[in-house]
Amino acid sequence: MIALLQRVSEARVVIAGETVGQIGTGLLVLVCAEPDDTAAVGEKLLAKILKLRIFSDEAGKMNRSVQDVAGGLLIVSQFTLAADTKSGNRPGFTAAAPPALGEALYDRLVEAARALHPQVATGRFGADMQVHLVNDGPVTIPLRMAAS
Repeated sequence: MIALLQRVSEARVVIAGETVGQIGTGLLVLVCAEPDDTAAVGEKLLAKILKLRIFSDEAGKMNRSVQDVAGGLLIVSQFTLAADTKSGNRPGFTAAAPPALGEALYDRLVEAARALHPQVATGRFGADMQVHLVNDGPVTIPLRMAAS
């Protein structure tokens, strides 16, 4: 499973002019399932996201997690994270999980996040979304988690 984390001071997802998910301070989590991923991989990724110390402490060091700062999570599906750009000019997306598996794994990740974290907002799987964010720092961290 691939994730791209962006530390934000605010973020929201808009679909057809309607805001469907938004947070203040926290993490925008763009996530893509791959064909061999399982719910266990998603749970391992979520554990890393919740504990990753990328928020500043009093000394200005990245020493706090999203949980430590009581920040929100905005989880958005994005199959384009699996883009293959090795040849030609048009990316291929065969490294992304098929839509049914991708949606099931995304839904399971969101369900697990809601069980472990008090503030979780989402986009909508497969929708044409506009994501608005103010990247704080900027801090952007790529993560990849595979079955071990």
